[in-house]
Amino acid sequence: MSTTALRRDAVPPGTGGSKPSPETVPRLALALVGLGAVLVLGAWWRSTSSVSGAAGWLTGAGRITGLLAGYLAPVLLLLMARLPVLERRVGSDRLARWHAFGGRYLVYLVMAHILTITWGYALTDGKNPVAEGVEIVFHYPEMIKGTLATVLMLGTGVVSARAARRRMSYETWYYLHLATYLAIALAFSHQIVNGAELSVQPEQTLWSLYYVLAAAVLGWYRLLLPYLRDRRHGLRVHSVVAEGPGVYSVVLRGERLDELKARPGQFFRLQFQTRGLRWVASPYSLSAAPHPNFLRFTVKNLGGHSAAVAGLAPGTKVRAEGPYGAFTQDKARSPRVLLIAAGVGITPIRALFETLPGQLTLVYRAGSDQEILFRTELEEIARRRGARLVYLVGSRRRHGRTLTAKGLEHLVPGLTAHDVYLCGPEAMQQAVIAALREAGVPGSRIHHESFEF
Repeated sequence: MSTTALRRDAVPPGTGGSKPSPETVPRLALALVGLGAVLVLGAWWRSTSSVSGAAGWLTGAGRITGLLAGYLAPVLLLLMARLPVLERRVGSDRLARWHAFGGRYLVYLVMAHILTITWGYALTDGKNPVAEGVEIVFHYPEMIKGTLATVLMLGTGVVSARAARRRMSYETWYYLHLATYLAIALAFSHQIVNGAELSVQPEQTLWSLYYVLAAAVLGWYRLLLPYLRDRRHGLRVHSVVAEGPGVYSVVLRGERLDELKARPGQFFRLQFQTRGLRWVASPYSLSAAPHPNFLRFTVKNLGGHSAAVAGLAPGTKVRAEGPYGAFTQDKARSPRVLLIAAGVGITPIRALFETLPGQLTLVYRAGSDQEILFRTELEEIARRRGARLVYLVGSRRRHGRTLTAKGLEHLVPGLTAHDVYLCGPEAMQQAVIAALREAGVPGSRIHHESFEF
């Protein structure tokens, strides 16, 4: 089934022209992280007069990997600290991918540090590595803490692996992931006491300030700022509305919400202050343009937290972190925009469909008519804006060719001149991204929002 509303021909003024590259801030952020790693290596170089023999090389490798692991841990925290410049210019889903990528390397560095430092010390002392390892753990200062930190980090790495995440709910993964904070705190004292490069000044003071700064930034943006905003805006549940099978819209009411500067396409992490929900902040996208007194979010039953949203009572207090995300009109560099949504991925796309300037085409994939969300709203927006709206309803076999390179080129004339916003299940997103690239759409014009945690 397919329905279409005519698209207007005129391009609104001011939508063309050059814009700063959306990659400027991401590149600067990565360059800054790289510079920090170089400075850490410089600390090892400054404190090492010479390296000789197998024991010296292994011990040196152990110190380097230990320093890099110690440096990387606060970087991972800062990536998830909700820094506004990163959230709005890099995007939460991309930061999460960086965080996951860096987390894997942190585990590799910790394991390499343990193996090389133990082997190097064993050669120096003339012991076997197992005996040397026991000696280090139980007789070196602060090593019990360091060992516990290692166990927690490795455990977090295991539960963060893709195969493990698929077997647990977001809520379970969230609680287990909190062990990272304890691991980093325990590892810090081990680094200061046992790290030869950190036993001298100014390295020790600078390293301590680095950790204190990371903790302060994390505490401000993850704890104190949400608390202050909660006090100022007083968000409460206004209503809960069924939108489709297992899908509900939650309308929140508050004061001076325009001060949040929320934008269509962004999301908040919401903590509903009621039994069973107050201790987990789950991410939910805005499904309508923000209003000075109201915010609307649409939630699909994908876990315990989201399922319980259907039973929220009006008046329930809500703590909100945000707005977050770079899935906004700032990404667009063309006056022609293609929006592609599947399932509950229509949530942020619906808000963008309402507000994005230019010539819009929305392609919405759903399994059945009953699964189409916001149908009346979408058709009213298309009529009012003269935008094109296409429903792809039915089995994957029926519409499988539509979301291929040739299918999209046929469906959307001038496809390569469009910016493309995409939101839906991860497998669908990857398939459509591949089709768009095959059709010649530059990667810089493909913007997508990930559902994976």
